[in-house]
Amino acid sequence: MLRFIEPQAVLETILLVDDNPLRSLLRQSLLKDYAPAVMRVMDAGEALCMVQSPEIARRLALVITGHKMSGISGPEFVAELRSRLPHVVVLVLSTTPSAEIEYLGMPGVFYSETRSTDDLRILAAKLLRLGEKQTA
Repeated sequence: MLRFIEPQAVLETILLVDDNPLRSLLRQSLLKDYAPAVMRVMDAGEALCMVQSPEIARRLALVITGHKMSGISGPEFVAELRSRLPHVVVLVLSTTPSAEIEYLGMPGVFYSETRSTDDLRILAAKLLRLGEKQTA
């Protein structure tokens, strides 16, 4: 009997959720050395629509988002994303004092106040490795 075994999905995509086109383009170029695909969307609604695609959801390793967004709040977006994709690691970037409190108790969610591009690269690399361990 011949059986085809589907290979385990390769986590290779970073999704950036940012309403600032210049900042998201800069972050996309910084992160493309860490993942074969770095996609950008302008808001949480677009991100949630995108992750409905099984192809994208299967390859998604890391979502980087801000705390302040138009429409849905950062914590609401992260909670909805985690309910749909509990294996995906989320990095919330914000300089809002005490915003981190709103993400406490959300597994797989990390918060940073960094503005440094070097720090963002280091964080992304660490979180991508963490995501690999969670799905192995």
